[in-house]
Amino acid sequence: MPEKYICEIIEATIPTDNVHALTFISADLAERARAGQFLHIKCGDERILRRPFGICEVSGDTLKIVFEVKGEGTRWLAGRKAGDTLDIIGPLGNGFKIPDGNIIVVGGGLGSPPMLFAAESAKSGVTAILGFRDAGRVILVSEFEAVCDRVYLTTDDGSLGIRGQVTRPLEELLAAGCCDAVLTCGQLVMQRAVAELCVRYGTPCQVSLEERMGCGIGACLVCACQTRKNGREYMSRVCRDGPVFDATEVVWRAECIAVV
Repeated sequence: MPEKYICEIIEATIPTDNVHALTFISADLAERARAGQFLHIKCGDERILRRPFGICEVSGDTLKIVFEVKGEGTRWLAGRKAGDTLDIIGPLGNGFKIPDGNIIVVGGGLGSPPMLFAAESAKSGVTAILGFRDAGRVILVSEFEAVCDRVYLTTDDGSLGIRGQVTRPLEELLAAGCCDAVLTCGQLVMQRAVAELCVRYGTPCQVSLEERMGCGIGACLVCACQTRKNGREYMSRVCRDGPVFDATEVVWRAECIAVV
């Protein structure tokens, strides 16, 4: 069962404009956390609903989250500093099943931070493919380089790394048969494209869906998503049944269609 923690922030940084990182301490939470799970954090006393944040990194007794300021809740969170405390419920959800063998982790934009924790949890060789809009939005490259065998960087405008989408280096790697599984998090359009490539090359794929969550425990149905098992379709809850799903189980929405 998820528990409530009051965690002290020990470091607050700003990796890029509008993107913030908070590192806080909780020995018990750090021990229980698994890659792909998330934390539900209270963002100010006047806000009833908590905000979900994927776990970016666990090191000893500390955990780190990385987030973009998008509204009042994240703006409040961005104002926290070392010495402040966070009211956290977690860890929540089902994370990645880290397989044996070589894996590729694919992160798109703010879907990249949770993939760092997945890369750190890898049992064998790991390759990272990270995609961003432009050079000004790139984060965590040195952290990925410290734990991965190879890191491929793509930007939509070509201002840094490979020009184009993450699917370009991914397809080359899948065609070469150099990995046993792919794990991914990011925009749904990107994840669908990654999943379809994995189907084409017969490579298992796990996706971490990003949906707005209310309760975080499966009671409110805000984060319902359509999935398929044994030929039948079901409504699953991202917070309870996910956020990580086998890519073949996800019924992708029409707006997630992408050209690979």
